[in-house]
Amino acid sequence: MFERFTKDARAVVEGAVLRSERAGADTVEAEHLLLALLDREGSRGSFALASLGLAGRRESVERDLGEARRRGGLSRADVDALSGLGIDLSEIVSRVEEAHGQGALESGSRGGGARRSKRRPFAQGAKDVLTQALRVAVARRDRHIGDEHLLLALTVRGGVPAEVLADHGVTYEAVTRVLYGAGAGDGERGGGVAEAG
Repeated sequence: MFERFTKDARAVVEGAVLRSERAGADTVEAEHLLLALLDREGSRGSFALASLGLAGRRESVERDLGEARRRGGLSRADVDALSGLGIDLSEIVSRVEEAHGQGALESGSRGGGARRSKRRPFAQGAKDVLTQALRVAVARRDRHIGDEHLLLALTVRGGVPAEVLADHGVTYEAVTRVLYGAGAGDGERGGGVAEAG
């Protein structure tokens, strides 16, 4: 599939690997793809993000992603579901951090100083984004997968990156409107594939 990626999409994937390495994460996560998209300039994906006002709000995005990591990678919808069962996640996080230190529940972080192999594996969420990007490109009848397809896939897939994007006004519909014009893409959310949650 990687051979169908444009230069910009490949740069996002490579940037996500670098972001994962710098963060000391065990795997490349969907959030690393989002952060790598924010690093880009001069591409269709960066144009959409800038048009929707996200380019200048990187710190806010990073803060929101960090808060989700602190919750063990759970989205607010997950937190609300647990709350409905009488489970106070903030209390659990506080107690775990009290006993084990700040960020003890952060997902994907590496313990110790173990040496990494040459290839950093992609977590299932990141793989799902890449697969969804292919589906979005196919649904749009695009021959290649660009960074705009990665952005659209992040908005459709659900989970923390989609939640953070939506909180900043970046939704599938908004990105589609910016990239393809009003009314474009109706019914093409993910190529008829059910959204993952």
